Amino acid sequence: QVQLVESGGGLVQAGGSLRLSCAASGRTFSNYAMGWFRQLPGKEREFVATIGWSAGNTYYADSVKGRFTISRDNAKNTVFLQMNRLQPEDTAVYYCAGRRTLAPSTNRAAYDYWGQGTQVTVSS
Repeated sequence: QVQLVESGGGLVQAGGSLRLSCAASGRTFSNYAMGWFRQLPGKEREFVATIGWSAGNTYYADSVKGRFTISRDNAKNTVFLQMNRLQPEDTAVYYCAGRRTLAPSTNRAAYDYWGQGTQVTVSS
């Protein structure tokens, strides 16, 4: 069993930056692909970014490409989401997710573990 705990959310002005972190328990973190998703009230959870073993194996939603960067530190069992040039439409609860394979996926149904979420609010 793996537990994921997100942190780093908060309130930021448009154009600002935030860095989300997701700490994972367990000794097999380095064998997992990780992803970030986000959700607004009443909306479906949507894909943001995913990473396999390294930064060379990453994928992004078109809406965040060039502004967000996903990375991981396997020695610290942590995955990050650096969010730059934030816009009000980025406001959502952001969730970290892990899957029991190193193949990254944009499909939320492919993930086995989820964090509790962290709120990101971008003011205009």
